[in-house]
Amino acid sequence: MRAAVIDRFGGPDVVAVVDRPRPEPADGELLVRVHASTVSIADHRLRTREVPRGLGLVVGPAIGFRRPKHAVLGMEAAGVVEAVGSAVTRFAPGDEVILMRGARFGGHAEFVTVPEDGEVARKPANLSFEEAAAIVFGGHTALRYLDLVEVGPGTEVLVNGASGAVGTAVVQLAARRGARVTAVTSGRNAELVRSLGAAHVIDYTREDFAAAAPDSSGAEPRYDVIVECVGNAPFGRVAHLIRPGGALLLVIADLPGMIGAALRPRRRGILVNQAGGRMGAEGMERLTALAEAGDLRPVIDCTYDLDDIVEAHRYVDTGRKRGSVVLRIA
Repeated sequence: MRAAVIDRFGGPDVVAVVDRPRPEPADGELLVRVHASTVSIADHRLRTREVPRGLGLVVGPAIGFRRPKHAVLGMEAAGVVEAVGSAVTRFAPGDEVILMRGARFGGHAEFVTVPEDGEVARKPANLSFEEAAAIVFGGHTALRYLDLVEVGPGTEVLVNGASGAVGTAVVQLAARRGARVTAVTSGRNAELVRSLGAAHVIDYTREDFAAAAPDSSGAEPRYDVIVECVGNAPFGRVAHLIRPGGALLLVIADLPGMIGAALRPRRRGILVNQAGGRMGAEGMERLTALAEAGDLRPVIDCTYDLDDIVEAHRYVDTGRKRGSVVLRIA
């Protein structure tokens, strides 16, 4: 099979498309012919070894120290079941599926395996393979965090980094639950996030959303939930914006932020979480249902063929992508 591989850390040019042995499914696994994946911030980090402050040693066992632990990047995929192991009962060859391999990577190849009881579900019937791949990374992450809190009519939610793959999914899912969403993004993305359900937009190039007066000045906290998708809003910077009983969900955090989340007392009853919840097969099935109901739609910035994988990485490296950068594999 053809796959995009890396054998060292570095810039986009370290990625090469080569022939590799096709994997074979174990008894409880599916072999999936991949039609599409995405090039995400996770792929950027594994390729460059650029991780949030203080996490170099912490993530070393997962991504490698001197050389990449995983040669084939790609956390997620959409494709067709090619073959199944002898113990598989829920899927059959020909089924169209979406899957999340997470930290095992492997999605940037023509074939990939996934456990039947892992994070795999049937592809949304109303989406193409490229569109289906575009909802997996962001939708998976958004659900894992939003499921930790109560979000409904009247809930005030702020999303920092609202135009990325995760942010666009959080905006949609929170808005569909009835929340009033404030989106922090650049001005050029204001129309996009409003179309996804944001009621208010803060252009971070013109205004610091965290600069509002703290409680000591008499100002009232503004938000029930802050979802941090950038990495620049730790608890100490935004605590004064969170109402008693609210939550700070740290999708991205550096080591001090993670330690603070673990040790921070529940000040004013505020939940600080940097790990998210679990998904599993049930969560992936919910993702499919949300897409089929129109509650989560794909946001695709651009699409590259597998042979153009280097250019896809170059674009993701700019930090300017909106939603997902899709990789067409078959």
